[in-house]
Amino acid sequence: MTRKLAAILVADVVGYSRLAGADEDRILARLRTLRSDLVDPTIAVHNGRVVKRTGDGSIIEFRSVVDAVRCAIEVQTAMVERNIGVPPEHRIEFRVGIHLGDVVEENDGDLMGDGVNIAARLEGVAQPGAICLSEDAYRQVRARLDLAVTDLGPIQLKNIAEPMRAYSLQVGPISQPALARQPGEQHAAKLPSAASVPDKPSIAVLAFNNMSGDAEQEYFSDGISEDIITDLSKLSELHVIARNSSFVYKNVTASVPEMAKALGVRYVLEGSVRKAGNRVRVTAQLIDASNGGHIWASRFDRDLTDIFAVQDELTQEIVTALKLNLTHGDQNRLAQGRAVDVRAYELLLRGREQASAHSRTGNSAARSLAADAIAIDPGYAAAQALISFTHVLDYINAWSTDPEASLRIGLDLAQQAVEMAEQQPNGHFALGMACMWNRELDRARAEVLRGLALSPNSAALLMLMAHIQIFSGDPATALKTLDASMRLDPHYPEVLFQFLADAHFSLGDYGQAIIAIEQRLQQNAQSETAYALLASCYGHLGRKEEGQQAWEKALQINPNFSVERRRRVLPFRNPEDFERRVEGLRKAGVTVPDVRQC
Repeated sequence: MTRKLAAILVADVVGYSRLAGADEDRILARLRTLRSDLVDPTIAVHNGRVVKRTGDGSIIEFRSVVDAVRCAIEVQTAMVERNIGVPPEHRIEFRVGIHLGDVVEENDGDLMGDGVNIAARLEGVAQPGAICLSEDAYRQVRARLDLAVTDLGPIQLKNIAEPMRAYSLQVGPISQPALARQPGEQHAAKLPSAASVPDKPSIAVLAFNNMSGDAEQEYFSDGISEDIITDLSKLSELHVIARNSSFVYKNVTASVPEMAKALGVRYVLEGSVRKAGNRVRVTAQLIDASNGGHIWASRFDRDLTDIFAVQDELTQEIVTALKLNLTHGDQNRLAQGRAVDVRAYELLLRGREQASAHSRTGNSAARSLAADAIAIDPGYAAAQALISFTHVLDYINAWSTDPEASLRIGLDLAQQAVEMAEQQPNGHFALGMACMWNRELDRARAEVLRGLALSPNSAALLMLMAHIQIFSGDPATALKTLDASMRLDPHYPEVLFQFLADAHFSLGDYGQAIIAIEQRLQQNAQSETAYALLASCYGHLGRKEEGQQAWEKALQINPNFSVERRRRVLPFRNPEDFERRVEGLRKAGVTVPDVRQC
């Protein structure tokens, strides 16, 4: 048996006995159709696993509460539509309960424990067509999904010792009288969401298809798409989804409206790139996802050396098609740029692809490719910024024989990148990151602010700002910054969970920190830093045995993991912020040398 934290969804059919009693064969046939056409495909899309079916009900495990709630909303919304025109006595309606909690997984995949029991009890008090969330589950989605919820207050659930606060999410009209509330304040809240469409024009640029007939040319079509995202991100009048999220749909069969809904945008740009010899063909079309209509489409057949002009024209076409009223600053930012040797550009695209692996070998390959680009074009600031980034990563991960020298080199190169091209945000990102790790937190913050002024839609710059705020002793503001980043990057990278955990830990909210860490470990089970922080959280909560297990896991992943090096490297402005992490390890029974001995 394995114990773990899981998001559990329990659902069943309202009044199933009554429906089956009236016409059992018909109701079973309708349920089979619903499962094959709606329920099971929706579960699969949201990465769920059906643990068991219980006649008219199901127990489903998800990797995150966000996935569970999105799945439930999609199914419940579809059921509202399917029940239009159906007499009330013949409607199939679901109740849903969702909880995030501790479960035990048996060898056959079955789940047991309070996590399952609580989800089942919540399903029992949910209204027909509604979703009932535990407080632990609600915390995970309140800043990420656009939900109108009702606080039901503390509810005494059957066979659960302590009353539990619950929240109700109603999808569609309420078909029966509201559940009698327990004592406690009730309120409805309209909450911000990464998937809610913002007031200003919003767009996602999908990965352009590689039509070159050579899979190795994928880096080129991806690079074109990424550079269009970078250009559009400079516009303050536009909400632009980050590459990390829009590229999730690469090679995925999904409709444009489905992708737009998941990303929280109205407009989608899709296209293709065909590169053959010294010629390139770029096709693109802008789609209004609200009605599926094509707003604009074009094809560019050019010499490869004209690829930057194609990108500029394409961006301008989008601006015109969306009728954006650009500020003077937006116009200036779009006009910025310089001629780049296309050979150097291709090397940079290959380097960026290697760097995205976040591995030691990928980091080294990215540096080599960017250096080759600089050899062709010595003034190529983007390549210089990439080389700087690789040296800083060497410092962070101790990938070089002299990490401190790597940081100094990274800092110098980032400064040079900014001097080469003051108006390019990637240079400010590289310099901000280098300054942060060099313990120049105020300078780092200033560089990130300069970068955000040039690229207001940069999720990467916002994540870096949140990291700086955590190290500066302002974790509450960091949480708000991370929320802004998630709006631009709803499929945010798993390292963001580490930042969330660090911020909650610094606030003394160890339970929330554990939830964030567990979510990271679901996506990356090989993070020793996550397990180390998890051990400290358990120590502070008095869960010594679990803390020791987490620490042992960190050492299994990296036998050389060193608290002393972390103390020396992590740039906390207040040393006590790090020592609180060490204190948690000591409370968990981990032997850590006193700071005065280090």
